[in-house]
This record gives sequence, structure tokens and C-alpha cells, in this order.
Amino acid sequence: MKPIIFELMALGLFLGVTGPAKADDYEFTTIDVPGAALTQARGINASSQIVGFFDDAAGRRHGFLLCEGKYTILNVPGSTRTVSQAINDLAQIVGNYVDEAGVRHGFLLREDGYTTLDPPGSTDTIAYGINQLGEIVGSSRDEDGTTHGFLFTEDGYTTLDPPGSTNTEAGGINDSGQIVGYYVDAGGATHGFLWCEGNYTTLPDVPGASFTAAWGINDSGDIVGWYTAGGTDHGFLLPEGEDTYTTIEVPDSTLSVNFRINDLGQIVGFYRHEDGTSHGFLATPIEP
Repeated sequence: MKPIIFELMALGLFLGVTGPAKADDYEFTTIDVPGAALTQARGINASSQIVGFFDDAAGRRHGFLLCEGKYTILNVPGSTRTVSQAINDLAQIVGNYVDEAGVRHGFLLREDGYTTLDPPGSTDTIAYGINQLGEIVGSSRDEDGTTHGFLFTEDGYTTLDPPGSTNTEAGGINDSGQIVGYYVDAGGATHGFLWCEGNYTTLPDVPGASFTAAWGINDSGDIVGWYTAGGTDHGFLLPEGEDTYTTIEVPDSTLSVNFRINDLGQIVGFYRHEDGTSHGFLATPIEP
């Protein structure tokens, strides 16, 4: 099983996978916080505001907000590390931070400041996604070391565990309340899932992949994530209503991961360049 991500039912159909998207399909923009040793873009809203994290020259991790070309550094007060994971159209941001005792917590950032998010009994929490209604999804580890997905609403916390799962990561939620993520089964295999109105659907694995993770979903139902094949991670797009995964990768990259897609079809994630450096990216569809 992979650790909590990067800190890095059958559908009745068979999904295929295409080759990488053509360069003409998207305009790729590299995202690098000035002076950063590493940058990852994790979330994007309908206004194209982007959040993520970067490592500074000293190796300390900070969250960031990119808005109209300007970077704002985000650090939870008293934290030693901060990661921004997602942003909704109200500019509310969720993510995670590590406190001075070395414990990781989820957070919600609104105009009135930061709020810590920890499901009851959790020892390690990350808030990964937030929708326009302020509903939040993420993952937490219990005292036994098992990771569970969660949904946080005004009614409190709901645990998300697909049937047969041994560990679950809930990555994204749209305004209809559809949730995507991935889980590990009893045999150690990983699968993407879609949760809708209390029902779990296991997404077919990308053919030939050893790992498939759905991570972001927009209001149209388009899903992005990544899969591992040949020892390398590749980003994918699964458009709503289609039966084929499309691989979308940054040109000249040796590794590419897609985290989030907004209602304009813009995708954010990170990639590793041929020279070994890691960068965030924005992929914007080019109208035909």
C-alpha cells in the first residue's frame, strides 16, 4: 500500500486507456513558487485560483495560493509544515498541517481564519477536498493504523470505506456530493471508487496498471487521477459518460500526476522533468 498520498462493483463495461493526450489538446503551464526547491499544484476552482505546496531552500514545506499571477504563502499558525490541498469557488481552502508535536491535522481556511479538522479517534488527518457547500472529504488514520476516508458536513463526520477495503483515501467532492478516491482491498490491490448518495462504485482499473487512483471530480462528473504502469505514475482523465481513460501528461516529463479538475476542464497536478526536478502544472484545454 502507498502511504497517505505523497506526503507525496463493476460498472458493467470495460474501460480502455489511450496514449498521452496530444500537445495540441492542452496548453501546459508550469507552476513554480519563486525560490522553491519543489512545487506541487493540488487544487483549482472555477476562477482558476490554484493552491498547493512548495518546499523552500531549507526543506520546510509551505502551502500557497496562486491568484492572478501572485503567490501567497499559507502557513497554519504554530505549524512546522503546511500543505494546501483544495479550494472551492468561495476561496475556502482545505489541507493539512503538522503541529510542533509532530502530529498531522486537517484544516479549513476561511475569511475568519483556520479551523482544525480531526475526526473522533484519529491520530493523523488530511483534508483533501471541499465543494461549494463547504462539505469536506479527506482521510484519517485510527489508533490501529488503518486509514479511513471521511466526509465532514454540518451534521458531523461520516466514515467512508468501500466494502472489502482495508485502507481508504477520499480525495475529491463535487457540488452534487459525488466523492472519488481510492481504496486497498484485502489482497493489497488498489482501486479507484466513486461514492454517490451512499452507494459505492469501484472504477475498473486502468488496463495494465498496478495502481489506479481517482482523485478529483468536477460538477460535470469528469474524473481525474493517476495510475502506475511500468513503475511510473501517469495522469488520467475519465470524462463523464465515456468508457475510456485518457492519459494526460506534461510533455518531456518522466512522471505526471493529476489531482484536480475544475468546471472549465482545467487540470492541475505535478510532474517530474527529464532533468529530475519536480514542478506543478496547469493544463488548460484548447478549443478546437
